[in-house]
Amino acid sequence: MTKLLGISGALRKDSTNTLLIRNAAEIFNPDTFTEADLHLPLYDGDLEAASGIPASVQTLSDQIATADAVIISTPEYNKAISGVLKNALDWVSRTKGGPWAGKPVAIMSATAGRAGGERAQFSLRLAMMAFRPRLLQGPEVLVAASHKAFDADGKLTTESYVKLLTELMEELRAMT
Repeated sequence: MTKLLGISGALRKDSTNTLLIRNAAEIFNPDTFTEADLHLPLYDGDLEAASGIPASVQTLSDQIATADAVIISTPEYNKAISGVLKNALDWVSRTKGGPWAGKPVAIMSATAGRAGGERAQFSLRLAMMAFRPRLLQGPEVLVAASHKAFDADGKLTTESYVKLLTELMEELRAMT
């Protein structure tokens, strides 16, 4: 039973990053696929001290811990990962057990810009280093002009992106 967790760094319902993790999951073909919910409170040490780890954060941490592999797709906001994704990483770092340690993780990005999120992926790699996951180094899936890359049914249509995503999911499956 292979369990795959997908994390989209965007909250927008029609986010191309959410579409990208769904396409990746379809290619990976796990027994179970779960999409993480990043509707979390902003990290606040006072909130943590007063109330402990919020239930929504603990749920995310548990999902990471129990997944066989994780896929993360990040938008690029001002040359870095989204605040939503950074906030989730910050909160999960406060939970017990180090859920990221040794976890196979594939990252990808979908952006409106022409570079496809190259800097966001770099900043995500930096942000995750402290957690010691097993990050795949490639192939890099950088979906540029992402509003044009998916059809009305949410399927990735650009052949070169599908090829790279397939290769990345094959690498992740081999690592799992």
